[in-house]
Amino acid sequence: MRSITVLGATGSIGKNTLDVVRRHRDDFSVFALTAMTQVDALAELCREFKPQYAVIGCADDAVKLERALAPQQTTVLYGQQGLADVSAAADVDVVMAAIVGAAGLRPTLAAIDAGKTVLLANKEALVVSGQLFIEHAKQSGARILPVDSEHNAIFQCLPEQQQQQVGYMDLAAAGIDHILLTGSGGPFRDLPLPQLAQQSPEAACNHPNWSMGRKISVDSATMLNKGLEYIEARWLFNCQRQQLQIVIHPQSVIHSMVQYVDGSVLAQLGQPDMRTPIAHTLGFPDRINSGVGGLDFTRLGELTFKQPEPARYPCLQLAIDSCWEGQSATTSLNAANEIAVDAFLKKQIGFTQIAEVCDWVLQHQPMFHCASIDDLLQLDQQVRERARERVKQVAYV
Repeated sequence: MRSITVLGATGSIGKNTLDVVRRHRDDFSVFALTAMTQVDALAELCREFKPQYAVIGCADDAVKLERALAPQQTTVLYGQQGLADVSAAADVDVVMAAIVGAAGLRPTLAAIDAGKTVLLANKEALVVSGQLFIEHAKQSGARILPVDSEHNAIFQCLPEQQQQQVGYMDLAAAGIDHILLTGSGGPFRDLPLPQLAQQSPEAACNHPNWSMGRKISVDSATMLNKGLEYIEARWLFNCQRQQLQIVIHPQSVIHSMVQYVDGSVLAQLGQPDMRTPIAHTLGFPDRINSGVGGLDFTRLGELTFKQPEPARYPCLQLAIDSCWEGQSATTSLNAANEIAVDAFLKKQIGFTQIAEVCDWVLQHQPMFHCASIDDLLQLDQQVRERARERVKQVAYV
């Protein structure tokens, strides 16, 4: 039986992880569950899974959680130190890193430094600090298994030797020509370009294929989400620029592909359900039941592909360019985007202004070398302040 900590248990990935765990109670024990603010939801999960520890964001909420769980024998911790402690604990085998945003950086790094198997669903770990995380994983012997459906698909299509070398594999030596990241194109993929500026948060969050949180749904609409995945793929698979491409695949049936030098293309297909990659990483190298039905190829219909349009997805191009400009650029883009998306969801700025804010920040934020997580978080905070200033300048009157 493997012991698991779920960072971000009340979010979409966390809930799906626990759904898979329910199906394999003889194989997994839950060591710790965490949430930032959702006391009631976390308490409900703790009552079901009875973890040794529960972690919430602040001291006041920790008191509320203790009351909600009494007399259950679950120790309640709070804050970043609590998150790091349950990630690095000796009793933990596997850490599902699913906290959204920069808040997930320290606990994920704590798990890596402790040599855990880290199921990586936190984009920021690699977007904000990819080189640092990969270097630490190599030093500690931690295993990183990608949970994002696209990266998990790529991982499944790699030779076994490369699967053992996440972060420092040699694609060319393995006979790989390039990786193809697929993306749905979001809810506005066929919308006339002049109508983009008028789109509401509700429309942006109405993803045609996936059920996701509001922030990531907006990122899918701008395809910044795919841009962040591009950056992640660069670090996970040690890509060069010519080895990484993005293609729009509206049906979201092919989750990504690997093209080999002999002309062969290996693709991973499946229903658009996150329980599939979660189950793959939880069971790896074995296959376990995810609760997701198989594909009926006689009912699939057509599968289509096209290049992303730069005019429709300016955030995507910002991410691609930032990827090869260095760690400071990708850290800055991620921080600026979080502020811009939050402003859009609050209806302070328009949809197309998300890209405008991000572009402006990248042009005006001084870049500097970041040698530590503290340096990266300092840059992150600087960029957020600059982005907030820009939002105020362009906000609706």
